[in-house]
Amino acid sequence: MTSSLPAAVLWDMDGTLVDTEPYWMAAETPLVERFGGTWSHEQALQLVGRGLSDSARVLQDAGVKMSIPDIIDALTDSVMASLAANGVPFRPGARELLADLRAQGVKTALVTMSVRRMADSVVERIDFDAFDVVIAGDEATRPKPYPDAYLQACTMLGVDPADTVAIEDSPNGLRAAVASGAVSLGVPLLLSLTGVGAHELWPTLDGRTTDDLRALHAAHAPAGSRR
Repeated sequence: MTSSLPAAVLWDMDGTLVDTEPYWMAAETPLVERFGGTWSHEQALQLVGRGLSDSARVLQDAGVKMSIPDIIDALTDSVMASLAANGVPFRPGARELLADLRAQGVKTALVTMSVRRMADSVVERIDFDAFDVVIAGDEATRPKPYPDAYLQACTMLGVDPADTVAIEDSPNGLRAAVASGAVSLGVPLLLSLTGVGAHELWPTLDGRTTDDLRALHAAHAPAGSRR
């Protein structure tokens, strides 16, 4: 291929890089039940891709009589315990693609709505130097679906969003990526991404390489992009 590599690839974490959504759902149910409420799978799906403060408000509405920071801490503690017990559950092809990007010298950022200590617990369990920059939910000026976290990552990397590829699994996350100006790739997990605005939807990252992301960016980068 003659087109150049994207300047950076920006990764969502939960549901995109790692399949931790079951861990979050497993943390939510007992928390609601502790206060006498019930929590369905359909309710849990409403929290996928949302900022943790927004999710905590939904849990308060479901009867959890705790402050927003305490809810976030309780959920995060539970998910981190699952990670410690079970390891990092990479989505198919995600680790391999990330490693290939690093081998090719492409900058990478992790852009997640999980808090910093949760993000660090995942990154620390990856057996290579995976990311140049991590933007966590407690560092973003506004949560997804706002583009702030992606724009913050681009600023820290010193790249134009139009020269990047962002990978997301949820509608909220994908809306944030699209709004940032990145070439946006949707890899759905629990929720449909049809009609959300992705430049492309791939059913999986399994078997994908840096060359595939190069071709994706070349096909969809806006006119005037230096790439």
